Amino acid sequence: MNVSGPTIAEIYRTSVKSPNAMIVLQDSMSHKVEQLSVKLGGSANGHNGVKSIISAFGGEQGFYRFRLGIGERGSTDAADFVMGKLTPHERGFWVEDGLDRVLDQIEVVARKAAR
Repeated sequence: MNVSGPTIAEIYRTSVKSPNAMIVLQDSMSHKVEQLSVKLGGSANGHNGVKSIISAFGGEQGFYRFRLGIGERGSTDAADFVMGKLTPHERGFWVEDGLDRVLDQIEVVARKAAR
């Protein structure tokens, strides 16, 4: 299980002024490969890392999640799939176009947070 919450909460307390100024990048098996979905707040949707963060924040859910689509691979164990290697195509996408999409959305969120 991903227990990143306590570490992220510690960093949050020392450097982030409000929850909506924080962005968490997460993998998402419910999104197709090469899909990026930006969401502010809401539940963890079964994602253990996000569950850990919400728990460490005392239930606070008002941060941005950038859900990076990794697709779903049939009968493969979820943990094995998530921790497995990207295909050359997937790696190429996230290193080039995918990264540009993420950076564009970070800029959008930063502008909103600055208001």
